[in-house]
Amino acid sequence: MDNNFSKYSLCDELTKAISLLNYTNPTEVQSMAIPAILQQQDVIIKSQTGSGKTAAFAIPVCELINWDENEVQAIILTPTRELAMQVNEDIFNIGRFKRIKTTCLYGGESYDRQVKELKQKMHIVVGTPGRVLEHLNEGTLNASNVGILVIDEADEMLNMGFIDEVEAVIERISTTRTTVLSSATFNKKIDKIINKHMINPIRIETNQQANIMNNIDYKFYRAKEADKHILLRDITMIENPDSCIIFCNTKIMVDDIDAFLYDSGYSCNKLHGGMEQRDRTAIMNKFKLNEFRYLIATDVAARGIDVDDISLIVNFDMPDKKDAFIHRTGRTGRRGKLGKAVSLVSEIGLQSFALIKDSLNFDHKLLTAPDAETALKASESFYKKAKIKTEIKQTKGAKLSEDIVKIHINAGKKTKMRAVDIVGTLCSIDGMTADDIGIINILDISTYVEILNGKGEAVLKALQTKNIKGRPRNVNIADVIKAY
Repeated sequence: MDNNFSKYSLCDELTKAISLLNYTNPTEVQSMAIPAILQQQDVIIKSQTGSGKTAAFAIPVCELINWDENEVQAIILTPTRELAMQVNEDIFNIGRFKRIKTTCLYGGESYDRQVKELKQKMHIVVGTPGRVLEHLNEGTLNASNVGILVIDEADEMLNMGFIDEVEAVIERISTTRTTVLSSATFNKKIDKIINKHMINPIRIETNQQANIMNNIDYKFYRAKEADKHILLRDITMIENPDSCIIFCNTKIMVDDIDAFLYDSGYSCNKLHGGMEQRDRTAIMNKFKLNEFRYLIATDVAARGIDVDDISLIVNFDMPDKKDAFIHRTGRTGRRGKLGKAVSLVSEIGLQSFALIKDSLNFDHKLLTAPDAETALKASESFYKKAKIKTEIKQTKGAKLSEDIVKIHINAGKKTKMRAVDIVGTLCSIDGMTADDIGIINILDISTYVEILNGKGEAVLKALQTKNIKGRPRNVNIADVIKAY
């Protein structure tokens, strides 16, 4: 069997993007799912976090998209906003050179902005069930041309009570579609969806989880509830990780631990469902870029963080279910790297500890807390490291963007600007062809255009003296934050 993606006969645009994203060898789930989805077969994927399953469906979905079609051709449902944004980012990166237009629909964000995006040419929609259904009901999302439906993290989707919304979305999409369902676990509710809405699905189940868990050093510490704060501080000082997520079961506890660690001199921030969505997004992005070392979070973050190098996971509170434990600790020890997961087990968490031990066949015993002298010795190295500024990481698509310049044109729909006007002007510039033009976003009074293949500066210079749609326009480098 080939050990790369060339065997899938993907278009050149996808092949280029995949290479720049450092997808070299297909993972187990990718090698089984990609060819099946490309053949437009219904597929059921049972695979855990860190196995590469997002790319397993994103790559073939992007390949199957017909760029010339203006209507949405694929809908991808996810249980949380954070996961929707992560999947949307992955699809945007994979489909960037193919100029695939994708948008993310979720609550807590401007509905009007989403409506405006859906009025543009759009190929793929990623979103949470409630907001996607709202757009379908309001007629702002047209599903008549949707040929692919992906239900991602189906177990979590149903655990969060989205079964009715998921069913309602499915009913609005043609029965001739290709349906892909991914889930870490299966139950009767998921079986009901499979039996009712999928046709002769191919079942893919990987052994990836065993490999992932073998890459994690698990430790469980006995603790009195009143002593857990100090134990957390001592353990994190001794471990002194480069990056760490601390999971709590409630928003109140997240706020409490964040304040405690901040007062103790930690580079930290928090994430939970009680925060404004824009704040959650900003915090998540900063953590991915390594702008701070410690993220304190509820489970809302467990399925929305795609960071390769998280060196330590701490369960300040023991999760109630095995699946939550797997998803939390699965944030470390990814892509062949070794990781650590520490759990603090108080009297309240003893039952959960016993359940997790039995269900995962762990033989781990409860450890006693490190002594005060060990923690004190470790504190010197900890605070020395805390004074060193963290090294900012590149975004996942940074290499992809190296030869791309996004420009802003101060004209849009209100001045009847069309994509054909922009393409015609750009192709009239010496050395420019249609292959050098990337994604075009035309808003009410602004237009954003990606110029590919290192030709951005030359195009920007030429447009200072060239008319667009019969008159001169103000053209400059786009503000990336506003552009998306």
